[in-house]
Amino acid sequence: MTPISHATLRRIPKAELHCHLDGSVRPATLIELGREYGVPMPEASADALAHHMYVRDARHLEDYLTRFDVTLSVMQSDRALERIAFELAEDAAAEGVRYIEVRYAPVLNRQWGMSLDEAVVAPLRGLARAQATHGIVGRVIICGLRHLSPDISLELARLAVAYRGKGVVGFDLAGGEAGHPASAHRAAFEHAREQGMFCTCHAGEGAGPESVADAVHVCGATRIGHGTRLIEDLRLTDELAKNGIAIEACLTSNVQTRASKSYESHPLRAYFERGMCVTLNTDNRLMSGTTLTAEYAHAAKELHFSIDELCTLARNGFECAFLPEDERAALLANADREFALLRAEAA
Repeated sequence: MTPISHATLRRIPKAELHCHLDGSVRPATLIELGREYGVPMPEASADALAHHMYVRDARHLEDYLTRFDVTLSVMQSDRALERIAFELAEDAAAEGVRYIEVRYAPVLNRQWGMSLDEAVVAPLRGLARAQATHGIVGRVIICGLRHLSPDISLELARLAVAYRGKGVVGFDLAGGEAGHPASAHRAAFEHAREQGMFCTCHAGEGAGPESVADAVHVCGATRIGHGTRLIEDLRLTDELAKNGIAIEACLTSNVQTRASKSYESHPLRAYFERGMCVTLNTDNRLMSGTTLTAEYAHAAKELHFSIDELCTLARNGFECAFLPEDERAALLANADREFALLRAEAA
């Protein structure tokens, strides 16, 4: 099969559904904010910092997550949050992303006294500015954290609901899975769902398929972040495929955290061939040293996705977006015209 060019991969209209704000900061921005706020960075140059932040030696998910201490150290002002959200959306737009859902836990942005409301409004301003400037549509998913009190998750679910229709489209639960079941945060999910919020949940990355079952059966998640180890239970896999539960796959970070041994052994293709609404995402652009176009390149090279299959994978991202039906349909209509052109060129 002829390799698909980077230019063609970039042209694919994409939707990114799993991207962490605090894992996707430009290294140069970290340097500048560190100087401005008097926060020391591990390295003095952007290139050296990018090298430091890229995770090469993680033994497991928890190791991978330690890098976030660096980014969060300067994400404590509304101005910093607005800038970082704008730049993330700007970078995504440059590689063909038309829609992005940015997720983070505002409870981690209060070290310098910022309120939860300020920590939500600031990234929304940045995303709105990016839409006006670059045409990319950006929305926010608010995360609870597994290792914190379920009461905090409930507070964050209420925060998400308060900004429903104002740019926040979903509620999520993130953080290390081991020893921290999603079901402990059931009340937060129930509140979000009862108030009409979409729900996703990190699961099947640092724990097995039982974690995915917990997220879906107990917490009512309609999308699963990562879901890498779901494939170990084929009955559950097929149940989720039948019920339209989407998988937010993240190839590079799954290899880094050892959730997957390699790109070649990642279950993305298995999920795709079993009819799941599986999507492709970056997770953390900084720690994984990646872009969404690069993730599509891995799907093409190591998992042998054709341009037609990549277009289907990309379309899944729009189909599974946490958007009102009319907004989703409008994005899909535009994307479908571009998919048709790409498929015709490849025929």
